[in-house]
Amino acid sequence: MSHPHEDVPPVTTEVHDNSWSANLETPEHAEDPEMVVDQAIDAVEKTTVGNHVNLVSHADHGHPETYLYDPLEEAFGDTISLEYVQQCGCGGHVTRVHREA
Repeated sequence: MSHPHEDVPPVTTEVHDNSWSANLETPEHAEDPEMVVDQAIDAVEKTTVGNHVNLVSHADHGHPETYLYDPLEEAFGDTISLEYVQQCGCGGHVTRVHREA
């Protein structure tokens, strides 16, 4: 069962002028991979140039390279760089997105 995006709080409501982490591994995220992509894009948009956001994604969706990297690269082009950091002990994944320009 998929939840409408408007029923789930945004991953952030502020612009981050520092490096930070976005939690995309709640039960709602596990049920809605489209929301994961949408909120990941929003998190990157709210990260200032010169900083990075760690996108912590749910294990249910597998490695983020299979569903997250392409939409991020389409949205931001060469203004970001992606770095897979690790798989968490809980099974989730951490992808670091650097804002280059």
